[in-house]
Amino acid sequence: MAPNKGSKTRSRKDYRFSLEYRTRWSDNDMYDHMNNSVYNFLFDSIINSYLIDHCGLHPPTSAQHPLMASTRCDYYSAITYPKVAELCLRVNKLSRSSVVYEVALFEEGVEQVKAVGEFVHVFVDRATQRPNTGGINPQLRQGLEKLLVVPSPSPSSSLSDPSLSDPASKL
Repeated sequence: MAPNKGSKTRSRKDYRFSLEYRTRWSDNDMYDHMNNSVYNFLFDSIINSYLIDHCGLHPPTSAQHPLMASTRCDYYSAITYPKVAELCLRVNKLSRSSVVYEVALFEEGVEQVKAVGEFVHVFVDRATQRPNTGGINPQLRQGLEKLLVVPSPSPSSSLSDPSLSDPASKL
C-alpha cells in the first residue's frame, strides 16, 4: 500500500472517535522512543474498543468477528514515555465484508500528528472463518457507519462494480 499523502496534515477534527493512552516505561525501546510494535498494539486496541463499546461485538461469542487482512503505518515523529498519547479513529471505507480504518496518534498538547496507521478487517463467520454471505451484520455496520468519513457504495453495488475491491474477496 502506498502512503496516504494527506495523512501528515491530519488533525484531531478529521476523526470521529478518540481514546487516551498514558505511555508506559516499557513502551520505550533502546532508541528512547515508543517501539513500533506498540503503535500496532495501540491501533488494534482503539479499533477493538470501539467495536466492543459501540458495535455490539463480544469477542468470545459473537457470530462474526474481524480478521486482520492488512496493516501499515506512517511515522512522522516520535513519542516517548511519560507522554500521553491521543488515539483517533475513523473509517475510510466500508465494504460488504470488510472495513478500512485509519488511526492517528497525537501527543497530548501537540497539534502535529505523530503517526497514522491503516488497518483492514474482514468480518468472518466464527464457525467457517469465511466472510458471511450476508456481509457485516447490521449492528456492526451501523456502528462503523458512524465513523465513516466518505460514504461508501452500498454492499450490493460493490458486488457489481469490480473497481470497488473488497479484501474479503481474497480469502
